[in-house]
Amino acid sequence: MCAQSLTAKTALLLLLVGQGVGNGVNAQSLIWIGTFGGARSSATSVSADGRVVVGSADRASGGSRAFRWTVASGLQDLGSFGGGNSLATDVSADGTLVVGFAQTPQGVNRAFRWTEQTGMEDLGVLWGDSSAAYAVSEDGLVIVGSTGNTSVGYRAFRWTSQTGMSLLAIPGGWVFAYDVSSDGSVIVGWRQGSDAGYVYRWVNHSVQDIGAVGRGGWVSQGARVSSDGNTVVGAGLDSTSVVWAFRWTRETGMVRLGGLGGTWSKANGVTARGEIVVGLSHDSTRTPRAVRWTPEAGVQDLNILYAPLLTDGAILHTANAISPDGRYIVGSGFNPASQHTQNAYLLDTWRAGDTNGDGCINDTDLLNVLFAFGSAGTGYTRHEDINKDDIVDDADLLMVLFNFGNGC
Repeated sequence: MCAQSLTAKTALLLLLVGQGVGNGVNAQSLIWIGTFGGARSSATSVSADGRVVVGSADRASGGSRAFRWTVASGLQDLGSFGGGNSLATDVSADGTLVVGFAQTPQGVNRAFRWTEQTGMEDLGVLWGDSSAAYAVSEDGLVIVGSTGNTSVGYRAFRWTSQTGMSLLAIPGGWVFAYDVSSDGSVIVGWRQGSDAGYVYRWVNHSVQDIGAVGRGGWVSQGARVSSDGNTVVGAGLDSTSVVWAFRWTRETGMVRLGGLGGTWSKANGVTARGEIVVGLSHDSTRTPRAVRWTPEAGVQDLNILYAPLLTDGAILHTANAISPDGRYIVGSGFNPASQHTQNAYLLDTWRAGDTNGDGCINDTDLLNVLFAFGSAGTGYTRHEDINKDDIVDDADLLMVLFNFGNGC
């Protein structure tokens, strides 16, 4: 059993599993993150283990600031470059590195890279006078975004500590790089063509347009790529001004995802292998609703799926990102407790004791914990560490036992 041995209490509980011990409570959870005293906040990304959330939150004194949030420390203001506003757009898998953009005293945006050790670092510009970082690879080594302004247009960039900011050779009047694969080898974004807007996929200096998503100068609100670089999601605009969510793979091409009856849907995030997509869809009353798409279930309203977590009229309006394993979803919604119409949230979709995300706490989860017993690691690297104390031990085994049979 490696580093640690089972206690007598745990061994006894193992014997009782067959006698019906368990059937504990469903521990899916919803956390409202709050603001810096202002009216709104929105979460844009989450670390792989769900411990760190980033986004932006309004201040009581005005302006909106990039934030990094953890359960232990709450909201942390990441600052700006002397201006009033900043936005955190993405976070590395381990939660230690944050990227985004922040204003200078002149009101110009600059791409930033933030760590606890260095604080907010200006990544500079290569085109025009502004820049914005939109995504970082899971290992934190590659940052992508755009640089320019409305006068000269925008160009996509790729940044590493070795090369600094370098422009991608992608044709178009305006070109944005919105996301990057886990190893930094695949970049996706939007470019302005002569006749339409196109989502592109850049792989080792080769550029492929994977579909038209807009008329003329219409700018897409982003494209996202799975960790393995094989699935791209985003939104398009058709000739009737309907905005539609899409999912692309090499095998299927660009496929429209279903909606909730309105004329607007948008895909904002995708899991590591591309099997789960999150975003928003308007219902028939034009109310935005946070949704999840899967091949098996199609479009699902998160407000229905997790209704027991939504009390006193709370509504999840948008899902902006999902963790690589599909467990954690972040976005914004209406929080009745604070009366904030746009409040950042963190949704944990797994039941307590579930180690593989199948919704059923059973023998598989029990064996997973037993075989991992004594090993280190948490969250995305070690799902068997259910209570996230960085070690798989008796406490995790007991959580499986007390919830045995839930969801099955």
